[in-house]
Amino acid sequence: MSSPVFVALDTTDLDRAREIAARVRNHVGGLKLGLEFFGAHGPAGVREMAALGLPIFLDLKLHDIPNTVAKAVQALRPLEPAILTVHAAGGRAMLEDAKAAAPAATRVVGVTVLTSLDEDDLAETGVAADAHGQVERLAGLARTAGLDGIVCSGREVAAMKRCWPDGFFVVPGLRPAEGKAGDQKRVITPRKALDAGASVLVIGRPITQAADPDEAARAIEATL
Repeated sequence: MSSPVFVALDTTDLDRAREIAARVRNHVGGLKLGLEFFGAHGPAGVREMAALGLPIFLDLKLHDIPNTVAKAVQALRPLEPAILTVHAAGGRAMLEDAKAAAPAATRVVGVTVLTSLDEDDLAETGVAADAHGQVERLAGLARTAGLDGIVCSGREVAAMKRCWPDGFFVVPGLRPAEGKAGDQKRVITPRKALDAGASVLVIGRPITQAADPDEAARAIEATL
């Protein structure tokens, strides 16, 4: 892919998503479409965005019993996403079935610990390990289950790369050096994430909410 940056188009406004994608397409490597977009526009909206010619990262974070997730992945096959997310916490059987149901060209990656969570949040859900320990545990599970890689924060990616040298690492929650963290808690800059071993850099608001999205995307690209 030309650029490791996938711009996160987290919006229900299809025209706005199309406009941003068209403006930044020469400075990003793909488009990330999540629950907000998919809930509003479904497969038809994904096809419309794919028509722009950029790889699609379908970030639906599937998490259910193995049979349900497998059937959901099968239903998504015609969209042929470049990347598809499932929750690694769904367990080995679910992860194995998700990978088996996906198109051969689709990288299925397991979401480990959301970048909006820290140790206090994990403790409230009954997870005794710190964020790093939980990411490491779920990364091992994803690898054993045959997934292509994981989603983790930039703070964990270097350690995960050492444990899984050929893994595919998607890093969200990135902010330029002068950017605001927003609702993200475990953040680093795109350059640091790439240096640490990230395969894909997911960047949303620093680009999509900029006065000039194209200029913002070019500025981030320049740091890489």
